[in-house]
Amino acid sequence: MCPAWLGGAPSPQTLPRVTRDTQGSERSCERKQTSKLPLNPVPAKFHDEEDFSGLRPASVVVLHRSLAPAFEKFCQANSGPLPLLGLRKPDTWSLPALNAVPDPRAGSPRFLKYELGACTGSLTSLEEYTEQLGDMVAFFLDCGFSPEAALEKVGLPTGDSVGHGPVGAYKTTVPCAAMAGFCCPLVVTMRPIPKDKLEKLVQATCSVGNKGQPIHIGDPELLGIKDLSKPDYGDPVACQPGDVPVFWPSQMTSLEAVSSCKTPLAFTSAPGCTVMTNLKDTEAPAGCLTPEGIPEVHRISQDPLHYSMASAPAVRKIRELESIIAVDPGHRGIGHLLCRDELLRASLSLSHARAVLVTTGFPTHFNHQPPEETDGPPGAMALAAFLQALGKPVSMIVDLRAVSLFKNLVEEAVEQGVLKTQIPILTFQGGPAGAAQAFLCKDGDPKSPRFDHLVAIERAGRAADGNYYNARKMNIKHLVDPIDDLFLATQKIPGISSTGVGDGGNELGMGKVKEAVKRHIRNGDVIACDVEADFAVITGVSNWGGYALACVLYILNSCEVHRRYLRKAVGPSRVPGEQNWTQALPSVAKMRTLRHGEVQTPAGKTQVRSV
Repeated sequence: MCPAWLGGAPSPQTLPRVTRDTQGSERSCERKQTSKLPLNPVPAKFHDEEDFSGLRPASVVVLHRSLAPAFEKFCQANSGPLPLLGLRKPDTWSLPALNAVPDPRAGSPRFLKYELGACTGSLTSLEEYTEQLGDMVAFFLDCGFSPEAALEKVGLPTGDSVGHGPVGAYKTTVPCAAMAGFCCPLVVTMRPIPKDKLEKLVQATCSVGNKGQPIHIGDPELLGIKDLSKPDYGDPVACQPGDVPVFWPSQMTSLEAVSSCKTPLAFTSAPGCTVMTNLKDTEAPAGCLTPEGIPEVHRISQDPLHYSMASAPAVRKIRELESIIAVDPGHRGIGHLLCRDELLRASLSLSHARAVLVTTGFPTHFNHQPPEETDGPPGAMALAAFLQALGKPVSMIVDLRAVSLFKNLVEEAVEQGVLKTQIPILTFQGGPAGAAQAFLCKDGDPKSPRFDHLVAIERAGRAADGNYYNARKMNIKHLVDPIDDLFLATQKIPGISSTGVGDGGNELGMGKVKEAVKRHIRNGDVIACDVEADFAVITGVSNWGGYALACVLYILNSCEVHRRYLRKAVGPSRVPGEQNWTQALPSVAKMRTLRHGEVQTPAGKTQVRSV
């Protein structure tokens, strides 16, 4: 079955067209198919008639001079969709530079006229507005990038539209960074790419610099786009089953920006029309992709389909860290459980998450009070601390009998500077069918999840027989609440991912590797957790997994390729509070402050005691 966003048979969209009454005055902005021939400066030549050596295609926005400073800042704050080449102030540009000989083959409009935020007409010339233009500023936005060259480079057909107009562009629910009256959604363009060509295509487009980097790969509904067959501008591109939608920012964002400011009079290039300019692009020339800019693409979700990106050097560091934490100090055979890139994909998913729920607690020392071991809580606190530093809401869910213990640990972590602020401590006692979904989602609505990523670090996991076992096959079910039900529920709620961190196979989330646990871990046929997480991070000590997740989030959010992808190429490239990230990373000194509450058990293992 095709995804819903493929839609039905596409109906070609059209471009604005002005209609005129018998006196020739402009009446309305209707739609009509037009050719994709661009505008050029005088002397007017079409692209296929002249070699414009040294010139770049650009779209144009013409605004009153009073709006120029704000729009320039708006472009700078949203450089992905609005790559500003330069501007020309009143009296420094001439009218012919924005006019062109009308195309005799199509008679297509070259400019759109906006009045008080509404498109009121399409023009082939601005000559009749000479007087008004004397007090207006022209902005030139780079149109030099198109995915088509990259498609050809990797042996794919170009993304020709279903109709005969420009390739479609879509309004999203992603807001651009607002600036003094300019406030609009991001507009994107899309090309469908076969999965096996995806990474090569992305590397080819990124070779032209930041402007070639996609801002989203996967389900269009994650951008608020319901139907790819119905673009807001231009004509749709046909998607085939198995294609992955890849999105880039579109200069059509400028039309939404002009509309948002509701100025009395403004002009923009019509969709698919450009002028040629000698203004230079300040980015590195095509083909000069630095090692730090080489992207890797990794799928982080199947439902909804979602890929993420990071630079090759960042991925290499993460893989090295995954090898380090997989050292097996207890010689339990955990190497047989390892799955490559689980740490990478779990961390990429966490980096995209808006709100995270963390759980921990393994009451293996059931003859002592409290029965928890220390492996787990410090790692959970370390991850929570860095999630806080990134500005992500984080909560912790624990057994009801251990609430007082964990509240004390959180309070101490705040006092010692490990956590920035208190984090909510939650519990879940189970209940009738639907209780887990009701807990995870607002009003039980799966379209409104409270959390979009669950993480279990050294949390007792339910075995196939419904019991919970420590490594010695002792049943500890009476000490464990059914938090596993939440992880099971995420498998039926699109948009919520889960990660399990474990070092023995009996931890929550290790159901993903349960067959290997049964074969290679002592008592594995009994103790193996039957509940799987989307990502299973295998470590020699589970705390290491929590520390590693925090460190990888730092690596990813310090990676320019990943950060630009996260912010969809809109908003500032630097993040408030970024200078404090290193202070939020786990350290030996910090973790010692959380370990002073340990007691030694007769077996020589450590456990947590109340502070």
